[in-house]
Amino acid sequence: MEELTYLTIDEARRLLSRKEISPVELTRACLERIERIDPLVNSFITIVPWIAMEQASRAETELLHGEPLRALHGIPVALKDLYETAGIQTTAGSRHFAEYIPEKDAAVVEKLYAAGAVLLGKLNLHEIALGVTNENPHFGVCHNPWDLGRMSGGSSGGSAAALAAGLCLGAMGSDTGGSIRIPASLCGIVGLKPTFGRVSMRGILPLSWNLDHAGPMARSVKDIAHMLQSIAGYDVEDPYSEDVPVGDYLTSIEAGIRGWRVAFLVGEFTETADSQVLMAVRQAAGVLESLGAKLEEVELPVLLQAAQANGLMVTSEAAAFHQERVKNRSEDFGIDVLKRLLTGAAYTSTEYILARHTQTLVKRQMDAFFKRFDLLILPTTPVLAPLLQALDAVERARQLTRFTAPFNLTGLPALSMPCGFVREGQADLPVGLQMVGPQWGEVRLLRAAYAYEQATEWHLRRPAL
Repeated sequence: MEELTYLTIDEARRLLSRKEISPVELTRACLERIERIDPLVNSFITIVPWIAMEQASRAETELLHGEPLRALHGIPVALKDLYETAGIQTTAGSRHFAEYIPEKDAAVVEKLYAAGAVLLGKLNLHEIALGVTNENPHFGVCHNPWDLGRMSGGSSGGSAAALAAGLCLGAMGSDTGGSIRIPASLCGIVGLKPTFGRVSMRGILPLSWNLDHAGPMARSVKDIAHMLQSIAGYDVEDPYSEDVPVGDYLTSIEAGIRGWRVAFLVGEFTETADSQVLMAVRQAAGVLESLGAKLEEVELPVLLQAAQANGLMVTSEAAAFHQERVKNRSEDFGIDVLKRLLTGAAYTSTEYILARHTQTLVKRQMDAFFKRFDLLILPTTPVLAPLLQALDAVERARQLTRFTAPFNLTGLPALSMPCGFVREGQADLPVGLQMVGPQWGEVRLLRAAYAYEQATEWHLRRPAL
């Protein structure tokens, strides 16, 4: 049964199309593994087996009656518990929303259902998505499947941990300062933050209106393409959605990167990373070069300023959204989250305006940068998965978002994928490679990521649970 739950979406689709497996069989395997393994990992807040089996049975009937296979037909997925789901609690990992049961599905959930996906449940996260450790004081710590004594990362920690542990085939996360890419890096899976406005945020509880991104997480690059194809597109009801044509994310994914101009970030900004992380990313750069890319080392000191501006905006806007809850029920927030909300509320309008000005300037600089280069690569996180409770959560956020936050500020598409493993104690811990593309450049980004993935075997490794 474990072999079924570790299928990629692409593999499962082929087997489903040939009727070698059934949606019911696949969903039951995931539910049984969740029951057995998730008590160790704590990646789920809510599990909905009755809904999953009903949806799987419907998908099975449709396929048996000859209905064409849709993108995610019969594929078991799970959602970060920020996505509103009709009739199912949506907690945001917070005591404030613990009893919240929405009446409507989020736009992304509607699209996943339309693509035939089967919902297993709602995933653990750092409280209100404001943090990167996923040490949730209300719903419990989410553990890293590679070493249960280490953090999964956050805020989409449950999404990454569930995938690494073989509990679902795809998951949805959200990313405001790195919350898809950080846990993807620490848990050794693939996570994509699309271009700002590419995927609707309607029905996803906000953290920062100007920085939030919804994105897919999976165990392979092609799986990310299948999911993005299903959820991308303009939503007239989302004021932050952009009316830009959706690309074809699968047709050219195998076309390679020969002749591409790839920028490899070096210098003071990245030198803070662990030497073993830098070594793995440098080796990844060598693989891209061997695939025909033209590599050039670059320095972008403006990224530090971008990361700082992003951090100020995140906490300021989070404080604005949660102001009534802070005022009336502050004791119901976790210590680290309340501290960051109070910090955000204390920033002046002048400080916020300067951060927005920085955003405009850095966006323009990066647009010019991607007229010279096809791709930018750098580490996703500067360190391997840290031990749980090893450092103050607020300080941990500054550390782990250093390389990811700049691309929330710019809104550029960015992806994390495994590029190596490092032995720490009794565990092999994954290293994340971050690839960044130009605005609306998801087709290009997925093509580069697929080329690297197919030239290596890091994505084939599994934790020993």
